[in-house]
Amino acid sequence: MKVFRKIVITTMFMVFCGMILGGCGKNEIKSPGNTLTDKPSDIVTDTGNKSQTDKPINTADENKTDTSADTADAGSEEDSEEVIKEGTVKKNGNVVLKQLAFVYQENTIAISDSVDDQKIESILGKAEEIKSHTYSKEDGLNMDQLNGMTEKQYQYSGLLIKTIQTADDKKSTIFSIEITDPDYPTVRNIKVGDSFEKLKNAYPEGNLTGGELSDQEDDFRYEPVNYVDVMSFHIKDKKVESILIYSLID
Repeated sequence: MKVFRKIVITTMFMVFCGMILGGCGKNEIKSPGNTLTDKPSDIVTDTGNKSQTDKPINTADENKTDTSADTADAGSEEDSEEVIKEGTVKKNGNVVLKQLAFVYQENTIAISDSVDDQKIESILGKAEEIKSHTYSKEDGLNMDQLNGMTEKQYQYSGLLIKTIQTADDKKSTIFSIEITDPDYPTVRNIKVGDSFEKLKNAYPEGNLTGGELSDQEDDFRYEPVNYVDVMSFHIKDKKVESILIYSLID
C-alpha cells in the first residue's frame, strides 16, 4: 500500500512539473526582429500613416543643379550690370566714360561731364578764348540735327574743350576734347610725346586704323564699347602727336 501511494505521489509530481514546464513554454512571446531573418521591428508598414522620412530629399545631383542655376543667374545679373555701366548716356557711375578723360592737377575731366564757365575756370583757370554759337537753319552750316543747341569752345594752350547745350534743359556737357600739349595726360597717364610702345601697353584694347605701325602717320583708336565714344591718338614718327576724345552727337 505504501509503495502504491509513493508511485501515485511520484506520478502526480511529475505531471505537475510537466504542466509547469509546458505553461512556461506557452507564455514565451517571440518579439519581431529578434532573429537575422525577421524584419526589423522599427519599419513602418502602414501606408496610411506616413512618417517624415517619406518626404522627398534633394540628392547631391539636384543640389548641384540648383547651385549651377543660381550661379548662372548671378552671372546674368553681373552681365546686365556691366552692360548698364557701359552705356553712353550718363557718366555717373559709368566706368567707361571715366576712361575717356584727361587729368589736370589731380582733377579729372571726361566726356559727358556737365560743366559751365565757372566750373571749367575753377579747374583749368581762365580760358584764352571762349567762342559760342547757337545752331539754326539760317547759319548755313547744314547741321539741322543741332538746331536750337548752343556749342561753346574753351581754348587753352594745347587744349580745346567743346560743350553742347540743348534748348530744353539748358545743360552743357562736354562732347569733344583736343589735346596737343603734354600737360594734359589721359587717366592712364599717356600724354603727347609718348612712344607708341608705351601707348600700346597702356591701351591694349586699342587698334591702329592702318593695321600695322609704320613710318606713315596713323591713328590709334580706343573704343571701349562702340563707335559713339572714342579716344583717338594721332601717331607721327611713332609717337603720340595729339589726342582727340569725342562723343558723337545725335
